[in-house]
Amino acid sequence: MAIEKTFSIIKPDAVERGLIAEILKMITDTGLKVKAMKLIHMDRPQAEGFYAVHKERPFFNELVEYMISGPVVVSCLEGENAIEKYRTLMGSTNPADAAEGTIRAAYGIDIQNNSCHGSDGPDTAKIEVAYFFNDDELVG
Repeated sequence: MAIEKTFSIIKPDAVERGLIAEILKMITDTGLKVKAMKLIHMDRPQAEGFYAVHKERPFFNELVEYMISGPVVVSCLEGENAIEKYRTLMGSTNPADAAEGTIRAAYGIDIQNNSCHGSDGPDTAKIEVAYFFNDDELVG
């Protein structure tokens, strides 16, 4: 099994409801380690750049509006098979379909307000981590 890094966002709905500690506990209970973390409030250009891959999709503007609606917690996570492990922990994008014990089953409201984001593969993880953190900010 490979040690890898992945990227996480605790989204505005979860931050607003005071769920940062609960979600971080779920993450660290899986054995993933936090290598960097920030509480930020994305501005429009930052959110549009981060979600540029979705620019032509009909939900793009709504997604950007949501992501700039309040603070988020961005983090770099590391561990064995971190990408798959965190994606499993997040659960299905739609909380109604998420398995018991996942972040989205526990805290997600709907498909947009689903409390968290995670990288979907190694290339994406590398890009997403670098979008919010420079090498000096990553511990160890």
